[in-house]
Amino acid sequence: MCVKGEPLWGAYVAVQHGKIPANFALCQEKFVALHQLKAFSSDQFVLPLPPGHRFPMQKYELLRGRVATAMPDVQLLEPPAATDGQLALAHDPDWIQRFSAGRISQSEQRAIGFPWSSAMVERSRRSAGATIAAARAAIKEGVAVNLAGGTHHAHAHRGEGFCCFNDMAVAARLMQAENRAQRVAIVDLDVHQGNGTASIFASDSSVFTLSLHGAANWPFVKACSDLDVGLPDGTSDRSYLQALEGALEQMFARFVPDLILYIAGADVLGGDRLGRLALTPAGIALRDRMVFDCALGRGLPLAVAMGGGYCREIERTVAVHAKTISLAAQLQPSWAAACDLERR
Repeated sequence: MCVKGEPLWGAYVAVQHGKIPANFALCQEKFVALHQLKAFSSDQFVLPLPPGHRFPMQKYELLRGRVATAMPDVQLLEPPAATDGQLALAHDPDWIQRFSAGRISQSEQRAIGFPWSSAMVERSRRSAGATIAAARAAIKEGVAVNLAGGTHHAHAHRGEGFCCFNDMAVAARLMQAENRAQRVAIVDLDVHQGNGTASIFASDSSVFTLSLHGAANWPFVKACSDLDVGLPDGTSDRSYLQALEGALEQMFARFVPDLILYIAGADVLGGDRLGRLALTPAGIALRDRMVFDCALGRGLPLAVAMGGGYCREIERTVAVHAKTISLAAQLQPSWAAACDLERR
C-alpha cells in the first residue's frame, strides 16, 4: 500500500504532476510486487510413490502450472526447507531426527502411508517451509498461500495419514516465537478432522483450533479441537455453509486472533474418493469467501494451505484449489490495505 512519506507514495504523487522520478521503475516494480499474491510451491520436490498409490502427487504440479499460466497476479516462489529448530517448536526432536534419518519403524511408516525416502524428508520440510513463508508474507501483505500443505494429521511425536510434519502447528508456533503474532486461529476445513493439530495445541490457550469435518470419516477416533463440528455424510452446500457460519461466529466470540491459518481442503467436493460430503465447486467458493471475508473484515492476515483432494478426475481437485487461489489473489490488494490500517 502506498503511504504518504514513503518512496512509493512520493513516486505516485510525482507522476500525477507530470514528473517521472529517477527511481520510478524501481518503485513501480515494488508496487506491483506488493499487489501480487505470494504463492509458495514445493512441487519440484517430488515424493516418489509406487505405481497405483492413491495419493494424488501430480495435482501439485498441475496446480502450479495452472497458476503460472492463468494468474498473472500471483507470484510463484520456492519455499525454504523448515529447519530442525523450526520443526522442534511443534515436534519432538527425537521424531525429527529419526524421521530425517530414516530410522522409523514399519508401523510408523504404515501410519504415514508413504514409503520412506530422503526425498520424502525434503518434500516434508519444504511443505512446512512453504506454510511458514506464507504466514510471514500474509502478516506483511494480508494474505498468502502454500500450494500444498495442510498436513494436520502429524502429531508431535509421529506422522499419520500422509502427514509427516504438521505445517500448521510449526507455522503458528514460529510466528509466535518471532513475535509476529501472539494469538493464532487455525481454521481447518479439510474433510478429515485435524487430529494432529488438535493434539499439539490441546493445552495451549494461545492457539484456537477449529475443525469442520465429516463426522463418520477418518480418523475414526477424533482428538478434541477447541471447536469441532462433525457433519453427516452427504452434507451439501446449504447445510455446510450454515454450519460454517455458526462455527466462525463461535470462534470469534471465544477467541480474538491476530493471525489465521486456513486449510482450504478440496476433499469436501462431491465425488471425492475419500470425502463423503457433497459440496459443489460453487459451494466451496462460497466457503472460501466466507472465511476470507471474516478475516478481511477484521483486518486479520490469513495464510492458506491447500489440504486434501482425492478426486479420480484429478482436474476436478485442481480446479477447486485454483479457485481458492484466484479468489485470494483478487482480494489481496484490499487485504493488504485492511491489514495496514489495522496495524496503524
